[in-house]
Amino acid sequence: MRDAVIVEAIRTPIGRGKPGGALSGIHPVDLSAQLLQDLEARTGLDTARVDDVIWGCVSQVGEQTADIARYAVLAAGWPESVPGVTVDRQCGSSQQAVHQAAAGVIAGQYDIVVAGGVESMSRIPMGAAFAEGRFGIPFSDGITNRYPGVVFNQGTAAELIAAEYGFSRGEVDAHALESHARAAAAIDKGRFTAQIAPVVVRNEDGSQREVTLDEGVRRDGTPESLARLRTSFADDGVVTAANASQISDGASAILVTTGEIAAANGWTPIARFHTGSVVGVDPITMLKGPIPATAKVLRRAGLQISDIGAFEINEAFASVTLAWLRETGVESELLNPNGGAIALGHPLGASGARLMTTLLHHMRDNNIRYGLQAMCEGGGQANATILELL
Repeated sequence: MRDAVIVEAIRTPIGRGKPGGALSGIHPVDLSAQLLQDLEARTGLDTARVDDVIWGCVSQVGEQTADIARYAVLAAGWPESVPGVTVDRQCGSSQQAVHQAAAGVIAGQYDIVVAGGVESMSRIPMGAAFAEGRFGIPFSDGITNRYPGVVFNQGTAAELIAAEYGFSRGEVDAHALESHARAAAAIDKGRFTAQIAPVVVRNEDGSQREVTLDEGVRRDGTPESLARLRTSFADDGVVTAANASQISDGASAILVTTGEIAAANGWTPIARFHTGSVVGVDPITMLKGPIPATAKVLRRAGLQISDIGAFEINEAFASVTLAWLRETGVESELLNPNGGAIALGHPLGASGARLMTTLLHHMRDNNIRYGLQAMCEGGGQANATILELL
């Protein structure tokens, strides 16, 4: 029986997804390529032996279309023989990419594969593919007849979840402030240093500089300052820009192979891909998927939630992770211990592998045997993954 192990996991710093953001001036193909080059340099990878590059990307339009994975491979200077494929499971796209990489390795279709993803939300705005309505929207009559009122806007779903669980504005704001505090502490203590691959960007005057730090973390927030913000989706709601994930730019990459091949190459794996699962939920309150996904992956793994030492659940909105905590009973200290997407940002196609990268390094730094990750995804889905430290 072949296994799937993770040899290396890296990510770019996360830039603010707007013009003037730290990574907004770099084409997403080149952002991906720089990360692939860093992965090659760190591992001594013979890139000619890479069987595939599986890359997540959500807004596949313009600069991110036409199979961005393939163009990232070519821009990185890797051999033309290395293929690439781009996947879309919405926010979980790069986590799905890792699942497919692990499945391919275990099945014997791959020996060495790179999985990850990219999103440049400053250059390709979320929903750009149908924002102007020129090519229509993904909700056909068959969808709207079955789900009257279905919308693309996930903020509405976050409000529905907050109302269902009775979360107050103070609770979601406090959750957001804690995310920023944890991320700031992680930066100050150097916890992200080993996982971040610096990105070279060009300044307006033509000079170059390296971006090494996540750009979205705020250190000056207070309950009072957050309380003054207007709600974004409902006048009587609780969701604001401050307690939702940030629009961001970034990329992430994970090298997957077998334990035997890793040993032959002199690589010491970080972890074993233990178990993966994916679920569907209703597309109205679409963001509750991590709750059943967590239960499903634990059943498949034969583990109890008490066996897990760290959790990364994507902080798409504060109400999402608060609902997950309520349903699972997990101690809040174990969830997103180094901050979540509210503080660090949410570059859609890169976020799944970004969470996995952060989780893997945290597990290694703290000798945690099992870690669990889950992502809520558009359309009402969620991936969940359990990793085992080696």
